[in-house]
Amino acid sequence: MPTYEYICGNCGKFEEYQPITSSALKECPKCGSPVTRVISGGSGLIFKGSGFYITDNRSSDYKSREKAEKAEKIGKTDKNDKTDKAAPAPAPALPVPSNDSGAKTGGEK
Repeated sequence: MPTYEYICGNCGKFEEYQPITSSALKECPKCGSPVTRVISGGSGLIFKGSGFYITDNRSSDYKSREKAEKAEKIGKTDKNDKTDKAAPAPAPALPVPSNDSGAKTGGEK
């Protein structure tokens, strides 16, 4: 729900949360005197750089710390990979069929 700013002649400036579909206030909720809706600056959006994601505009200090953490994690996983993983065992040898011409087949008696 958006926040609208109003100016009252007696009370001064105040903000009101209202649905977009509702009409502007005509009188002050505190004193009842007429109010005027002020066009405000809106929310605090920052459009910088190549995109609109919050991570696109990180500080250089944050980026350097993040890069160091990633390098540290990669170094740990490389060490673990070398010590924990053994070479795979060779596959067992398959029996080689023999071409013995004197072998009897199951159909002879």
